Amino acid sequence: MKDKHKIIISGAGLGGLCAAACLIMDGHDVEVYEQAPELGEVGAGIQISANAMHVLNHIGVGQILGERSVRPEAYTFCMGDTGEIIQSFELSGAHERAHGAPYYHVHRRDILDLLVDRVEELKPGSIHVNHRLTSYDEDNDGVTAHFANGASARCDILIGADGLKSAVREQMCGPDNPVYTGDVAWRFTVATEDVKGVLPRIEQRLWMMPGGHAVTYFLRRGELVNFVGLIEKERPEEESWTTKHSWDEIKADFEGWNEMLHGLIDKADKDACYLWALHIREPFEGWSTKRVTMLGDAVHATLPYLAQGAAMAFEDGAVLTRALQQCDTIEEALQLYPRNRYERTARIVRESSANGKLFHHPSREAMLEAFNNRDMGKERSMWLFNYNPWTVELV
Repeated sequence: MKDKHKIIISGAGLGGLCAAACLIMDGHDVEVYEQAPELGEVGAGIQISANAMHVLNHIGVGQILGERSVRPEAYTFCMGDTGEIIQSFELSGAHERAHGAPYYHVHRRDILDLLVDRVEELKPGSIHVNHRLTSYDEDNDGVTAHFANGASARCDILIGADGLKSAVREQMCGPDNPVYTGDVAWRFTVATEDVKGVLPRIEQRLWMMPGGHAVTYFLRRGELVNFVGLIEKERPEEESWTTKHSWDEIKADFEGWNEMLHGLIDKADKDACYLWALHIREPFEGWSTKRVTMLGDAVHATLPYLAQGAAMAFEDGAVLTRALQQCDTIEEALQLYPRNRYERTARIVRESSANGKLFHHPSREAMLEAFNNRDMGKERSMWLFNYNPWTVELV
């Protein structure tokens, strides 16, 4: 049996908590430190495909997640003004038949709560809030993590799951500001009861226009509709995931778009429209030192245009767990892990960016031509969704 280790994870987001569950289940002694004063997620949707569900099923939260989620019947691409359908394919049912797990639409708070509960069930008291990592000291025997509140903690392995502005990444790699893409994401949810008939089918719909696109789908067993609107826009002064902006601003940004979308915008809570500036970094391979590594947005922040940000973090946690199983030393494991994650995550980052250009087509003719010879469902199934981090060979 391989040695079991004392592990600190900086960041109690979706990726950090999922990794914690994987590692605790494998026998490691894990502590999770989160900078926020309490654990929470702004109400918004997230898409969970089979590659991510393999990890969630492994840690024992898949069934209850399914009970709280929506299985979309189809994925439909259409014009943002007329609603003209460009392409549509069966989603959750076909997805499960092909990849062994369904495709879900999930409320972020629901999945966060499940992960918190699971980690606490596996190791009570292992999640610590109000602990913002500021630096770490690494030596031959371990790592000491230092926090802004004056506390410190010792471990064998430190994992940076601390997001886009990762302190772990900055110390390991030096200052490296993410690049603003020119796109922002508007987000809100509305009660389905308030917009009856606006979206008559339980599907995911992607609406495309020059300079932007929008995504709509249902959450919480169909009780909510999730709206994400992605617009080319000047960089906002505030960039937080939780930054609220004026309802009048979102209404103006979508002037000329389809009446179905305005049917949702008109019912949005005017005090709960969130604007998020989208940033990206070029993929790189140097994820680890001898005892420190990273996962999720800390190392491969991506645009949401493949809906794989959380899925990549979940995969990271599974592959890291397997690397520690497979290797004789921590250093070997922390090299095997990124070696088996770099190419896949880099492809997802780059193809997500390419989708941004595809969805923000310059003209109707260009969009029709771009989709004419592409089967979007088949393309993704061939390389993206068929990945299982528990069975893929690590080399």
